[in-house]
Amino acid sequence: MDMRFRVLPPLLILFYSSLAGFSQSLPAESPEKVGLDAERLGKLHVMVQQHIDDHKHAGAVTLVARNGKIADIATFGYRDLETRAPMTADTIFRIYSMSKIITSVAALILFEEGRYSLDDPITDYIPELRSLKVMNPGGGSDRGDFARLKRPITVRHLFTHTAGFTYDFSTPDQLKPYWAKADVWNENVDFKEFIRRISFIPLAHQPGEKFTYGVNTDVLGYFVQVVSGMPFEQFLQERIFNPLKMVDTGFDVAPEKMDRLAKIYENGPDKALRPIAKPPYGTYAEAGKGFPSGGGGLFSTISDYYRFGQMLLNGGTLDGKRILGRKTVEFMTINQLTFLEKPATDPRGAEGFGLGGSVRLDLAKGGTLGSVGQFGWSGAATTTFIMDPKEQLVALFFAQHIPFNQHGIFAKFGTLVYGALE
Repeated sequence: MDMRFRVLPPLLILFYSSLAGFSQSLPAESPEKVGLDAERLGKLHVMVQQHIDDHKHAGAVTLVARNGKIADIATFGYRDLETRAPMTADTIFRIYSMSKIITSVAALILFEEGRYSLDDPITDYIPELRSLKVMNPGGGSDRGDFARLKRPITVRHLFTHTAGFTYDFSTPDQLKPYWAKADVWNENVDFKEFIRRISFIPLAHQPGEKFTYGVNTDVLGYFVQVVSGMPFEQFLQERIFNPLKMVDTGFDVAPEKMDRLAKIYENGPDKALRPIAKPPYGTYAEAGKGFPSGGGGLFSTISDYYRFGQMLLNGGTLDGKRILGRKTVEFMTINQLTFLEKPATDPRGAEGFGLGGSVRLDLAKGGTLGSVGQFGWSGAATTTFIMDPKEQLVALFFAQHIPFNQHGIFAKFGTLVYGALE
């Protein structure tokens, strides 16, 4: 098995050290044998390393797999600049919104079992949400300018971010006081309390009217807990993480693994990198804090997430363990926004949304290399996942930097990955 770097000898030692204990459990192959150009992959390494050298990121890990085999994995820079701990393939990351695809798979497991229908009202399962109101555009919160729901929020709305839920960082000004009062990311807020607090925050629009990114998947995680009859984190462990051997994925980090947890960095006023004071959005590494946020609370490694992504690419199975049926994955990864007037997440119509992740609809409108039908999502601390059924490709880029994708590395990463295809 030839996994050599042919372009960047200085990275060779770091590359091999990152593979210690890694390639034994994950199938690997030389780039050429899976239709990738090793020299062009070297240009990907150069690009990422340049971002490290320019102090745009403290460190990163990349992985490219094709036809079920890892063709390239590389580590760059440091997971902890202060201690000079290097990035390794087993570094643990806050994956934030990449948690959403995992939560959506959990909900689809129950869908396959006939436990609910997509158009079931969510209040049939979570009655705490029956008192939700909807913001009237142009109204003021001090005037109580809110309306009743015209239609119920359904499970489909949660999957597709069309329920009207927002996030505190992107909510309309009219709703900001409600978010501030709710304080949902407090470490003392458990899952049931999260739902109670969310019930007092009005929706930004009527359910089913448009795509609005928000805490939909967090509510979906609670829905999984109610329908399954077991704690959400236990359901993920038993039905997804254990079968897929995702040994480092969960809502907290065990004490013996803390030294592998990467710090999140930002560029200060002087452009120098500095660790952020407190990771945002309730991602507490210590057990017992916060709630299991299915929308953004998971920790993982690039190897764990690769196993999850390869399972999806394989049509729901990996190493003889079936998580979802083939037709369920097919249904999950098509555009589900067809009931909207504008069935896309962006003004140009390049990206749709399936049940838990984005779907490429139009290459030209997107302006980046890829394939119609590619599926994936990203995380707030600059992590991203691409799954391409047409090219039988999985590609992952993991860093820990806020603001999200501040230096535009995702587009460059995708271009260089697709540019390496033979």
